Amino acid sequence: MKQIILVSMVTILVGLAQPALADEKNENPDGMAMEGITKLMDALGAFIASIPQYEAPVLNENGDIIIRRKNPEKKQEDPKLEETST
Repeated sequence: MKQIILVSMVTILVGLAQPALADEKNENPDGMAMEGITKLMDALGAFIASIPQYEAPVLNENGDIIIRRKNPEKKQEDPKLEETST
């Protein structure tokens, strides 16, 4: 019986200690919010900057949606070899 009480008390103390340990962090909530908003705005800006690269979506007869690039990357051609007269 004493062991059950001892285990119960240890479990309760460990459970109560966790929130106390979490509160010891000295991070400013306002600073954390501003950091999160800044990261979100940077990601949103990068997304919006990529939108003009694509044409409007086209729906095929079979239901496929095709989104073409406005300026597709040009394929690199093989270099032309010089012809020699031998």
